[in-house]
Amino acid sequence: MASTYPFEASFEELSAHADAFVDEVFASLESGFLVMPRGQGFVAFPDFENGYETLKQVTENFSKLEEPIIFATALRVPLVLVVLRTMLGFTPSEWAYVAGQSSGLEITQGFARSLDRKIRLNPMTPLRPSPVIEPRIRALVEIACKMLSDGAPTTPPELLHRLDKADTRGGLSSAKAAAAMGVPYAMLLYERFLGRPFAGHRDSISELVGDVLELAIETELTNAGISFRKTRRAERVPGFDQAPDFIVPSEFNPQIVIEAKITEDDGTARDKVTRIQHLASLSASGGPSLPRGFEVIACIGGRGFKQRREDMKKMLLATKGKVFTVKTLTKLIEFTRLKEFRTTR
Repeated sequence: MASTYPFEASFEELSAHADAFVDEVFASLESGFLVMPRGQGFVAFPDFENGYETLKQVTENFSKLEEPIIFATALRVPLVLVVLRTMLGFTPSEWAYVAGQSSGLEITQGFARSLDRKIRLNPMTPLRPSPVIEPRIRALVEIACKMLSDGAPTTPPELLHRLDKADTRGGLSSAKAAAAMGVPYAMLLYERFLGRPFAGHRDSISELVGDVLELAIETELTNAGISFRKTRRAERVPGFDQAPDFIVPSEFNPQIVIEAKITEDDGTARDKVTRIQHLASLSASGGPSLPRGFEVIACIGGRGFKQRREDMKKMLLATKGKVFTVKTLTKLIEFTRLKEFRTTR
């Protein structure tokens, strides 16, 4: 086998030595699951603790949850809302749902997520809600006070209620005991086992993780003076049922498309492989607004792509070897048709 990387090989060589090229791609894949970007909305522990202590004070060590007092406090110290949601163990969308069901107000998931992000971006800035927004925030506080006061209802043995946790199982008495005495380390570990550490933060920065790879691709294209179109999430581009991440030189004349993905999950990786195979099929057949034979390039990262050899073979064959990782991204221009569009050296 003369070629080292799959993007250097002919299709015949790629087909004959697919397993060896899979090994080469696997060797260059890196996993970044041990470190995460903080992102703009990261809440540091001292700030979170400030919200917690504020809530603890106005509830007299969680002895009583009076909605008017907590609502006024939450406007003054918005992180109180984040602490309340954390006590419930809900996502913003879930909190919005139960609040809407209880109050009869329309409290959308988008509203709840936007409010949560606004607080995390500016945790020290008091909230000044409009007359339209205020009732929704009040409804969130009301349902939180009620559910935390009531605790977990009795459920059949085969079911598990979301409030059946150490600090909410028995209502305020559980919260007060946890605040006063803490919880056993085993209980902390058990809830971490059920909930995955950093899960909420990992979900909130998932797009930011992908942006790292896309920014690296943008840098390569820009430095080479290549015209390109970077698409937005869920954007519709004529000819594509799902827009690729990059189109060169433009969506009006797609000669090269680039799909970029970093994932630590093998299921997500498999979905991306299927997506790339579909693009290769579109390239082979062409269409009313697509030229036949446009080049399909995959730029990937994360251990998710390292789990299934057969999927990697499919990706290599679909792209004719044009699979790049963070380690090999500097070769992106040289070994693809992108070099035809280079204007700077």
